[in-house]
Amino acid sequence: MPTQPPNSQTPQPLSGVRVLDFTRVLAGPYCTAMMADLGADVIKVEAAHGDDYRHIGPFKDGESLLFQAINRGKRSIALDLKSPDAIATVKALLADCDVLIENFRPGVMEKLGLSYNALAKDFPHLVYVSLSGFGQTGPNTKKPAYDIIVQAMSGLMDATGEPDGAPTMVGEALGDVAGGLFAAWGTMVALFDCSRTGLGRHVDVALFDGLVSMMPILACRTLMGGETPVRTGNRHPLSAPFGTYPAADGHFALAVLNDRLFATFCDVIGQPELVQDARFTSDPLRRENEPALAEYIDQWASSLPVDQVVHHLSAAGIPASSIQTVAQAWASPQAVERGLASTVTHPDLGVLNVPEQPVHFNGAGRGGRKPAPALNADAGDILNLLNKEQCA
Repeated sequence: MPTQPPNSQTPQPLSGVRVLDFTRVLAGPYCTAMMADLGADVIKVEAAHGDDYRHIGPFKDGESLLFQAINRGKRSIALDLKSPDAIATVKALLADCDVLIENFRPGVMEKLGLSYNALAKDFPHLVYVSLSGFGQTGPNTKKPAYDIIVQAMSGLMDATGEPDGAPTMVGEALGDVAGGLFAAWGTMVALFDCSRTGLGRHVDVALFDGLVSMMPILACRTLMGGETPVRTGNRHPLSAPFGTYPAADGHFALAVLNDRLFATFCDVIGQPELVQDARFTSDPLRRENEPALAEYIDQWASSLPVDQVVHHLSAAGIPASSIQTVAQAWASPQAVERGLASTVTHPDLGVLNVPEQPVHFNGAGRGGRKPAPALNADAGDILNLLNKEQCA
C-alpha cells in the first residue's frame, strides 16, 4: 500500500514548531529528523565543512546516504560560530524558535555565549535541549563518547553474546538511537509544559543514561534482585522456551512465556506429557532445565523447514518467526503497509527511500517529505525570513 502524503488541509502535529538544530552525527539528527517528519521546521546549523555525516558512507554519486537518511526534511545554514556576526544571527533566529537542540561536549555552548543560562533571560519560552555522551554533570561529563563506548560502559555489551564468547556489540548504533529518542521525548515534555506555563527549560539528555534506562529487565535483576547478569546468547535469561532454535534449513525464533502457551506448544511438537514433567511445570523451572527442553524442540524441528515450523506454531497461536534479514524486514508487507519508509526526491540523486518516524497519528498522513538539504542550501531563505520578521 503506497504511503499517503499529509493532507494539506490537516496540519501535521508539529506544524508551527521551529527548531534551531546544532546537532551532528547520529543521536541529535535522529531526534530532529523525527520532529521534521511531523511538520517541525528544523533549521540545521552547520560549520563550513558540514556535519561529519556528510563525509561518512555509504555514498551515492558523492552524497552520503547516511546523512540523507537522518537529515531528511531539514533546512541548512552554515555559520562560523566563532564569529560575532554568526552569534548575532543565532540570537535573532531564536526570537522565533521554540527549541534549540545541541550535542556539543558540555561547556562548548557556554564558551560561545549560547548556553541555556546565557539565553534564558532573553528567550524565556525557549526549550533548550543538550544531548551529550554522559550529560552535563558527573565524573564522565567531559569524556568523548561514541555508540560503541556507550554500549561498552552501559553493560549492554557485556550482556550480549554467547555465554562462552566475547562481549558483543548490538548490530545497530543503539546508544545513539536511544539518546535521540529520549531527546525527542524530553523536547515534547518541555514543549507541553511550556504550552501551560509560557516558560521553557533546560533538558539534559545523556547517551549513557538513555541506554542504561533502555534495559529494564537487566535493571530489575541488578538493582532489585542483586544479580550479576551473564550472557545467554540467543536464549532468554528468565523464560523458556524463549529464543532461537534450529530447524532443517535455518533457525526460527520462539516465545513461550506462560503455562497456557507451554501446554499448547507441547501439543504442537507432539509431546503433551511434558506439561506434567516436574522439570517443566513452571517458567523458572523451564528456564533452569532449558537444555533438556531444547532437546525435545530439536527432535521435532530438525526435520522440518523453518517455514513449516513457523506455520505450525503460528497456527496454534504461539509467537514464532523466521529470522529475517534487514532487507527482508524493510521489504516486508508489514513494513510497507505501516509506511516505515517513504520516498523523497533529491535534486541530484533522484527518488530515494528514506526512513520515517514510526508512530501513527490520526489525521496526520505519512510521506510527502523533503530530502536532506545541501550544505548552506537554505541560508538565503532563512536570512530573508529573518529580515522580514525583524521588519514586521
